[in-house]
Amino acid sequence: MSRTSTNLITSCGAITLLWLAGCTVGPNYKRPQTQAPPAYKETAPGWQVAQPNDAMQRGKWWEIYNDPTLNALEERVTVSNETLKGDAARYDAARAAVRLARSQYFPTVSVAPQATTARQSTNRPLARNAGALQPITNYNDILLPLDASWEPDLWGRVRRTVRQSAETAQASAADLENASLSLHAELAMDYFQLRSLDKQKQLLDENAAAFQKTVELTENRFHGGLASDQDVQLARTQLATTVAEGIDVGVARAQFEHAIAVLTGQQPEQVALALSPLEALPPAIPLGLPGELLERRPDIAAAERRMAAANEQIGIARAAYFPNLLISASGGVESGGFNNLFSGSSGLFAVGGTLTQTLFDGGARRAATEQARANYDATVADYRQDILTAFQQVEDNLAALRILEQEQTAEQVAVTASQRSVELSLNRYKGGVAAYIEVLTAQSNSLTSQRTATDIQGRRMTASVELIKALGGGWNSSKLPNPY
Repeated sequence: MSRTSTNLITSCGAITLLWLAGCTVGPNYKRPQTQAPPAYKETAPGWQVAQPNDAMQRGKWWEIYNDPTLNALEERVTVSNETLKGDAARYDAARAAVRLARSQYFPTVSVAPQATTARQSTNRPLARNAGALQPITNYNDILLPLDASWEPDLWGRVRRTVRQSAETAQASAADLENASLSLHAELAMDYFQLRSLDKQKQLLDENAAAFQKTVELTENRFHGGLASDQDVQLARTQLATTVAEGIDVGVARAQFEHAIAVLTGQQPEQVALALSPLEALPPAIPLGLPGELLERRPDIAAAERRMAAANEQIGIARAAYFPNLLISASGGVESGGFNNLFSGSSGLFAVGGTLTQTLFDGGARRAATEQARANYDATVADYRQDILTAFQQVEDNLAALRILEQEQTAEQVAVTASQRSVELSLNRYKGGVAAYIEVLTAQSNSLTSQRTATDIQGRRMTASVELIKALGGGWNSSKLPNPY
């Protein structure tokens, strides 16, 4: 065969190998179509929402509440929360998995130097048949081998594995962001519930002080013969009950304070928040368009990335139907001594290739492909369900904010009326034209109305936090890192 023919065959073989290396079997990923409503249902006329602002865009959404204490606590969550540290470590592991997958692009090279000194028996079989000369029984063997092996990515298995690892790493990054959002939101809700309890404590203490004056009034009237001992005991009962309720608030408050400590990576005894009754109202929250929600939720981004990774697994399973080529080469030097170890005659080499094709596996490859397709279908269903859940959560909290605002307005009317009722009842009681039970009823109703109004205010604040969480907290999928 001529040199020209040999070169032509070699060139054709190289071109064929490069073409095969460019082949990738399996489906290409395409994000499934989803539909978003044109507008949120619960944004009724008259319910105002803000335009996006800097605080939400930066991701430090808690700054929208303008509470320095809350801001300081939220910053500690970012750097000290142990759950976040664990999620960050898992993301680092996912990034390392990408580098591990990428290593399959390159050949594996190993070296295993050997040095042997041996003595053979002169009485071994056939030792005397080697010739008239005295057989060699003592010898040295020094070997410096270099071995290399490489499996070309003929069908895209490695490329898909790298993409799958990268998409899994992006899902892990989204999980980290979602965990951060959830923990920051949990802290904010605990904080506002604690402040709501501070408001409850303040109300109970104020009413206890008012009830103390009522006790003194009934005792004076009793000593003057204008009231019965029953009136005195009823007044004392109401006072003691209110004091006890004020003390009981401390149980829930302590639990929220302990929860805040743990969320900020501290021991419970390290956190002591001063009493600060809740006075704030929910701020206006930027909603954006419903279609933007899919890009703003880290949990949806994680579900989408897992869906892409599951698609790559189908291609990986399909690649098992095709043959694998393993190219290996070895070389080095070998000699009985160091004096001529690196001479030309001491060199050795070998080059070869192995083509492997599975002929029968009992349906294993088919089952693996079907499993990969089923897993992909499951991730698609999870992705679409996450989208539905996201819209539900936004609508739920929009409805909660709108309805609770109306409820608080109505309840405030009840508070004003009940306080006026207490004034009128006390005046009637002092004038001797009303029984004490009328005063007791009016005071109880007033306290109940005030506590209800405070509870509604706390629920409005937590609903606003839930809404920000449902909207993604100012995050955007463009912030996903590129782990390639």
